[in-house]
Amino acid sequence: MKKTVLFFLALLLFTHMQAQGLPTDGPLTVRPLLQQLGERLLAGKTGSIVAIKPATGEIICLVTNSPEGFNVNLAIAKPYAPGSTFKTAQALVMLTEGNITPDMTIACVDGFTDGNIHVGCHKHRSPLALVDALAISCNTWFLTTFASMLNDKFMYETPAEAVTVWNNHMRSMGLGGPLGVDIPGEKGGLLANVNYLNRRYPKGWDGKTVMWAGMGQGDITLTPLQLCNLAAVIANRGFYYPPHIHQATDSRPLPQRYLTRRNTSISSDAFQYVVEGMHQAVVKGTATSVNTANYPVCGKTGTVENSGKDHSAFIAFAPMNNPQIAIAVYIEHGGWGADMAAPIASLIIEEYLKGKLSVQSEARAKRIAQSKIGK
Repeated sequence: MKKTVLFFLALLLFTHMQAQGLPTDGPLTVRPLLQQLGERLLAGKTGSIVAIKPATGEIICLVTNSPEGFNVNLAIAKPYAPGSTFKTAQALVMLTEGNITPDMTIACVDGFTDGNIHVGCHKHRSPLALVDALAISCNTWFLTTFASMLNDKFMYETPAEAVTVWNNHMRSMGLGGPLGVDIPGEKGGLLANVNYLNRRYPKGWDGKTVMWAGMGQGDITLTPLQLCNLAAVIANRGFYYPPHIHQATDSRPLPQRYLTRRNTSISSDAFQYVVEGMHQAVVKGTATSVNTANYPVCGKTGTVENSGKDHSAFIAFAPMNNPQIAIAVYIEHGGWGADMAAPIASLIIEEYLKGKLSVQSEARAKRIAQSKIGK
């Protein structure tokens, strides 16, 4: 097995801990077999794999690749638009606020159209309620509902108040700033607030100006680490432990911040619908390629528009009702979320839960490993 990734992580941790005057001995939480498989799968690609044990916040897999080789900043410091993976967080906030209900339906015919604005969508039946909107990843559903939230003068006096409420809920889920992982160089991405929007749109803004964040584009960027933590929040139905890569020992216990549970401001009732939407995405929606009879997987694909070929993103956790692993995979220029990120995630999940890949999965891993991705 290659040791470059583990060595580099250990070196980064040593330097950071030394600067903080902390002990510099001790093992890491990453699982060598997952690291090895992740390195294979990312060959010839630029991107990241981050996996967390939801019950503890332990990072059990952290693999990155770029033309220059391993670069941990791709996972913890590079801001990316999250694409449709972010619809899970949107649904949680709007359910909590009462902007939407699980049974509310929205029509979508050939995508979202408003004047000269048109955003395409998958071909699907219409109208859709929330669970199916998540499973199918309906852009119209989330653009419409987020714009309506920000322009709702009954619930909020101004769009600025609505954005502040939205921002606070998102931050409670660990978005909008560094999570405090024990690896140096972490950054937090972009989570629009009132001051930012006033600077960006000096002539004024409203729900339609910034509605693109509803589908994970526009004024929102996250790191793969944050996306993985979001999957852990959903897996835990409302809480997380700050992700960390140190393994506690008798001589060096974890700092208290990694043992302190962080509860979100999201309503406990909201999670059942988002969990079911993610499960249906795997059973009959955009992520059916990762469906398995061995254990129920909950996932959400993301296809991220940018210059050049789209980025491929996927978040997931498994098993559905006894989560042992939460994962985020982000592949630059990898195409649809279901094309590259989702299959990679499913293989990491299988390796962790089953201890080895099936014959069919090993064949898929070889095909992915041989696949090279350019811009």
